Amino acid sequence: MLATPSGIPACPEIGRQHRLAAQLTDMIPGAVTIRVSLADPSQAWPHPHASAKGEAGETVALSRTTARVAARWILRVWPEADWTRPRTFDLADAPLTRSDLIAAGGGR
Repeated sequence: MLATPSGIPACPEIGRQHRLAAQLTDMIPGAVTIRVSLADPSQAWPHPHASAKGEAGETVALSRTTARVAARWILRVWPEADWTRPRTFDLADAPLTRSDLIAAGGGR
């Protein structure tokens, strides 16, 4: 990442997360969360996959291409995350959380 003359990164990480949330909100109208995993149900081997949920918890329909692009974008913003477990990206606040913690009520 490029740095300004002061040595501070030109694009802070938190800014990347919020920009990604804004881009995905525009790309997937009605979505409030996106669940990402490497287990695409249509593939026999690990493959980036995303599914989206709306405000009331309903599934938001995604084309295969949109699901794959959204998953790849999220994977690139958090390369250090442990992707052996699914993660959920909240588009409102831009945190990435393990999906099993959300289901168990564990928080972030």
